[in-house]
Amino acid sequence: MAGFRELSTVDVIRAATAIYLQSSSHSSSNLSLLDHFCGGSAINISEEESKDVELVHLLILCAEKIGSQQFDRASTLLDHCENFSSKIGNSVERVVHYFVKALQERFNRETGKITSKRVKGEEIKLLQPEETILSLRPALVSCYKESSFYQATLFAGTQAIIERVASAKRIHLIDLAIRSGSHCMVLMQALATRQECPVELLKITAVGSSSKQRMEETGKRLAYFAETWNLPFSFKIVLVTETKDLNEEKFDLNAGEAVAVYSPILLSRTRHPDFLIKMLRKISPCVMVVIEVEANHNSQNFEDRFFEVLFHYSASFDCLKVSMARCDPERVTFEEMYLGQHIRNIIATEGEERIFRHMKIDAWRKFFHRFGMVEAELSTSSLFQAELVIKNFAFASYLTLDRNGQCLIVGWKGSPQLSLSVWKFHQNKRRTALRIL
Repeated sequence: MAGFRELSTVDVIRAATAIYLQSSSHSSSNLSLLDHFCGGSAINISEEESKDVELVHLLILCAEKIGSQQFDRASTLLDHCENFSSKIGNSVERVVHYFVKALQERFNRETGKITSKRVKGEEIKLLQPEETILSLRPALVSCYKESSFYQATLFAGTQAIIERVASAKRIHLIDLAIRSGSHCMVLMQALATRQECPVELLKITAVGSSSKQRMEETGKRLAYFAETWNLPFSFKIVLVTETKDLNEEKFDLNAGEAVAVYSPILLSRTRHPDFLIKMLRKISPCVMVVIEVEANHNSQNFEDRFFEVLFHYSASFDCLKVSMARCDPERVTFEEMYLGQHIRNIIATEGEERIFRHMKIDAWRKFFHRFGMVEAELSTSSLFQAELVIKNFAFASYLTLDRNGQCLIVGWKGSPQLSLSVWKFHQNKRRTALRIL
């Protein structure tokens, strides 16, 4: 049919949001607003898409009623949205399903039906979300790790480290969230095949707060990988209950080693990121690579936060819709155990119970500048690595690479998902000399 194209999940969210805003201003709401979100071209929407837009509109109304404490009306809307959503439905129905669960918990908290104590165990699990995934089937781990967003930032970030330790013979990587260690293998292979300045030792220190056994298993895999490449290697685990327990003495720093820090989606769920940065400043690494969720989920205003989360995670669900089968059990489990838990925590909780406080790169810049950190430019080689990774994915045309100053933004159909930035600390001359000896 001429002019027809399927609406993405985010298109549906945008249309429903526009209808909500128009109806809130007492204007007539209708689906002709979809023209605005589809490039102004003539479109034909299916009956299913019309129902999806209506369902999301009701979800938004539900969030509004909870935010304004109109609980009777909110309860009716919650029931309706729950009845027409499903964790195995289309992508919009899945999004609504998990937002309904999050809004229901917020509703129950605010009406006194549940207390913080009853959900404390769930919040503790969320402190290590990737470890929750690692406790599931290996195939599910693959579903998460093979994300094109994550892989693009992984390879580009690793390239940034490689370039900044190019003249070092002894290299110390402090990994703040090692997980499966796949990014370490990329670094190890590059260092092992380096023609000039052979590596005398690669030391990796993995920082974590639980699951020592899984971190040890990662260390064993990395040690075996290093052996196959004939790369001198050592691995150490630093286990702390809280970030405040970290100090530079725990890292066994040695004069003459180049220290690099890798922080993949860690700072936004750290209780005390300021303490962590102050501690790292004392170590004075030659580079710090930071990967973070490119979204503002830290707003104190509930309605603003709701819309930010709705748009961001809708793109994630849309990506899974395109790349995985509708009833794929790995997709269903990933959405429930990872995306759904993130949505629940950000939407349902406040104060110290809210763990995920994602911020956009502009907010991170202000934060890092407070500690004398200077943003470094990503090289052409780093950008090439990201482009190369994306080209290898079947749906590369949907992925976007954009620049925000010196930072790289990886997106899905134009919706930002992750940011990659590279940082260094102001160093005095004496400390700089020690690092490059």
